[in-house]
Amino acid sequence: MAHASYLREKARLMRVERRLTIDELAERLALSRSTIYYWVRDLPIPGSGSDGAWPEAARRKGDVAMQRKYRLLREAAYEQGIREYEALASDPTFRDFVCLYIAEGYKRDRNIVSICNSDPAVVRLATRWMCRLSEKSPVFWIQYHADQDLSQLREFWAGELVVEPTLVRMQRKSNSNQLAGRMWRSRHGVLTVRIGDTRFRSSLQAWMDQLRAEWQ
Repeated sequence: MAHASYLREKARLMRVERRLTIDELAERLALSRSTIYYWVRDLPIPGSGSDGAWPEAARRKGDVAMQRKYRLLREAAYEQGIREYEALASDPTFRDFVCLYIAEGYKRDRNIVSICNSDPAVVRLATRWMCRLSEKSPVFWIQYHADQDLSQLREFWAGELVVEPTLVRMQRKSNSNQLAGRMWRSRHGVLTVRIGDTRFRSSLQAWMDQLRAEWQ
């Protein structure tokens, strides 16, 4: 999923002005470490190595250690997901959530659980289970068209999700200037709910695999 351009600029500005590490930027912006790395890899923190560059040996060692850490974390979370599946699946709405994620969820990042939809019932179900299954706080944003009322959209989704309106971010759709003859299929915009949680994403993969196996 493409991220809003202002997030990239914010990450680069915070990197330069506040000298934040990639992990610190990922945590503050609720984005994956890999995304932040590609955005700021040409902006090393001054003094972190010779001429401000990253020490190559230290960088390689750190990368290997980080990869191993997250691989073990993912494997343990996947096994835990297998063990938990039967108990969780006794709730029909859990199965609905997993099925929904198989069809609509974001699967390109092993550290992120994210789903977007314009149907309030779908978003409520996804949000309820995502908040129940993860200890991390979700991030919400609305993709909107240029002629839509932003305050109204934010109030609508805040009410549907029972959250403070200020927690709902706005993102203008890339085709928002092409409005001629548009049908109102997304009257309230498209809401994305996202959680950066490696453990949750790995367990969710186990649940999706288990549910798929039942269909065979």
